[in-house]
Amino acid sequence: MIGYGYKRNFFRMMVNSICELKIIDDESSRSLQAVCKDISVTGMSLEVEEGSVEMGTMVKVYIESTNSQIPSLIADTKVVRCEMIDDNSCTVGVEILK
Repeated sequence: MIGYGYKRNFFRMMVNSICELKIIDDESSRSLQAVCKDISVTGMSLEVEEGSVEMGTMVKVYIESTNSQIPSLIADTKVVRCEMIDDNSCTVGVEILK
């Protein structure tokens, strides 16, 4: 049972949807494929096949809609957490800025 201390302002919605990330940094911009594991009003959890993504990195996230009634998601985000899964992938937590 989840205790009282674990109260979120917004619930996470499990998505498990393929998405495209555009990493925006001072040196260059590059695109990566990822899986959006979950999303809330303020952030997302992404699984990326990359060793790590540096905290504070700006990332544009594109999630294509599979329903004509729902528009695709385009979000400007910032990396706030990066946890290694193995040598070739990590889970990245991003804050939605816009």
